[in-house]
Amino acid sequence: MTNFTVALLLLLVATALVLRWWRPSWYWLTFGVSLALLRVAVRYSSVMDACGLTVPPSRWRMALARAANRPVPGPRAPRILRARPTRTGLVLRLKMRPGQGAFDFSAASDRLRHSFAMYAVTAREIRSGVVELRMTGYDVLKRVQMPAKVDTTPMRVPVALRDDGEVHYRDYRKVPHALNIGATQSGKSVYQRRLVSELAKQHVALVGIDCKQGVELSPLARRFSALADNPDSAADLLEALIGRMADVYQLIRREQRVSADTSDAEIAADIWDLPESLRPVPVVLLIDEVAELALYATKEEEKRRDRIITNLVSLAQLGRAAGIYVEVCGQRFGSELGKGITMLRAQLTGRTAHRVNDETSANMAFGDIAPDAVLAAIQIPTETPGVAVAADSAGGWVRTRTPLTSLRHAANVCNRLADLTPELPELAAFRPALPPVAPPKPLRAPAPVRLPDAA
Repeated sequence: MTNFTVALLLLLVATALVLRWWRPSWYWLTFGVSLALLRVAVRYSSVMDACGLTVPPSRWRMALARAANRPVPGPRAPRILRARPTRTGLVLRLKMRPGQGAFDFSAASDRLRHSFAMYAVTAREIRSGVVELRMTGYDVLKRVQMPAKVDTTPMRVPVALRDDGEVHYRDYRKVPHALNIGATQSGKSVYQRRLVSELAKQHVALVGIDCKQGVELSPLARRFSALADNPDSAADLLEALIGRMADVYQLIRREQRVSADTSDAEIAADIWDLPESLRPVPVVLLIDEVAELALYATKEEEKRRDRIITNLVSLAQLGRAAGIYVEVCGQRFGSELGKGITMLRAQLTGRTAHRVNDETSANMAFGDIAPDAVLAAIQIPTETPGVAVAADSAGGWVRTRTPLTSLRHAANVCNRLADLTPELPELAAFRPALPPVAPPKPLRAPAPVRLPDAA
């Protein structure tokens, strides 16, 4: 019996080590959660005291102890409201003591990580007096595994996994326009393919501008309502989008029905306030290598460039209510691209920066909204393509990584969902002309085997 117990323990330890190396998520769900909860239960009070996250006892507790001739009470740690295991870590919701702030927990996150033997710890305020510690049990960005079930809604798609284990969504209703920059081989194209693959499943018109002769977006063209592969056609395409935007605004004006007896909920201010039967299909404009639209060498090209940038600024300023959303990708996006560029950048609320080669490029993305994210963007190692820093105008930022999405996979998704491509009359001239998908060849039956005649 003793030998059997020893063999069982050795098998259990070996299984844990193998899972920790090959399948860290399985290891966490089988062994890691229990060990983490045990460490928190045993070390919590001492860790909070060592990290300076306790407060002295209140005066009335001191007076009560003196009156009852009892020992002086010790410092009080934040009270645990809830401990919730997740597929990647552990979430602690704490009730802060008087005098504490959420910044105290953010400043002590690195010490909490070492004390509880976790991979990462982030703190955020839930409401007044309540802070949440989100602990990650392993490096979730090393091998990205998106959860099987994600919360998708119209114009909200999952694009990456955050370093705290949560799914990072691209929500066009909340963040209409965004900028995605990064150096060569940093993962920008993978991010764009993932975005197209997820948007292709929704009722949305995809419009692309790829001035690299279409090498990035042409394989996905069956799901695009319009596609331009050079600056000249891009200028005409943007003009057509401006015309569509004006037509949508006229539709909204006709359907507003503003009168004294009309409730506020029935007054239309954008396409999402219109009845579903009248609502125009939303449009997502994806621009690959935006610098190619801003560069020029002759006077004629300069006029074309000014027309392109002016129309892009107009779409970024006015397109949201008309259901036109702009997604700009490029290696650099600074004032050296000419006039109007900084005005366009100011309208791009969402910012995503993959690995960049210099601090100036990171400042182009985050310098005006989240200066703390600049250092994180330039520290992304070369051997981790797809890792990015995502920030918004509120100043918050998080590290993400896009799951590997090959061009073949994205093309298969777009080909399979080609029937969902909306027909936009304003953009009919820019609809990609592609041959129909050839049906799969039928399998030939094997030729019958002729046996030799018997002698």
